[in-house]
Amino acid sequence: MHIPSLKEVVSAEEWALRVDLAACYRLVAAYGWSDLVFTHISAKLPESVTPAGEHHFLINPYGLMFDEITASSLVKIDMKCNKLHDSPFPVNPAGFVIHSAVHEARPDAGCVLHTHTRAGVGVSAQKGGVLPISQQSTFVLGSLAYHGYEGVAFREDEKPRLQADLGQANFLMLRNHGLLTVGKTIADAFLSMYTFESTCQIQIAAQAGGELTQVNPLIMKGVAEAMRVQSGGLGGAFTWPALLRKAERLDPGYKT
Repeated sequence: MHIPSLKEVVSAEEWALRVDLAACYRLVAAYGWSDLVFTHISAKLPESVTPAGEHHFLINPYGLMFDEITASSLVKIDMKCNKLHDSPFPVNPAGFVIHSAVHEARPDAGCVLHTHTRAGVGVSAQKGGVLPISQQSTFVLGSLAYHGYEGVAFREDEKPRLQADLGQANFLMLRNHGLLTVGKTIADAFLSMYTFESTCQIQIAAQAGGELTQVNPLIMKGVAEAMRVQSGGLGGAFTWPALLRKAERLDPGYKT
């Protein structure tokens, strides 16, 4: 499949964002979090390249597998789902409803990452949701919200309820559906999803054994500081260079 390069067509800021987002899609595929062509990751374009008062973002070309997405194949749309450049690809309607809702309500959301993994959907179907039974879960529980299942998310009238449920949380468990993370950057959203997914995988594995041991609630109070120390105060930016090297080893074609 030949997709003309947009490198010389878009601004340097937009191109850099496209490269990072394409890498994120490739990494999600590499870690086994994709669901054929049906989930989505969006990144908001910086204000420096967006008309005043408007929100533009990049999202996946609906119909491509995550491991074939490139910087130039990403689709730029506005809040009304209008494509802002020529693209042969449509946008997933459910993806647009979910992502536009988050970007509209959360100006701090530079990236929104959504998955349908077996572990994520499995825990989302459990009445107790995320349990405080692992170190990973403590990082999630400090900023976790839940949104009830209303069917495939393509109706505009669901947006206010999703926005209200999300609030200022950075982790959202979509009941009977999957996981969603919000990050100031693509790197932050990816690291959060890595932690969220690990939390769910550990929980499913632990429940196959004996009685569970929960983390002492007093430990939960120091989680934010522990995370800061763990990442050297950089958040997702600490791990992102290593992840980009991984994406490069897998296939440098994501940058085209």
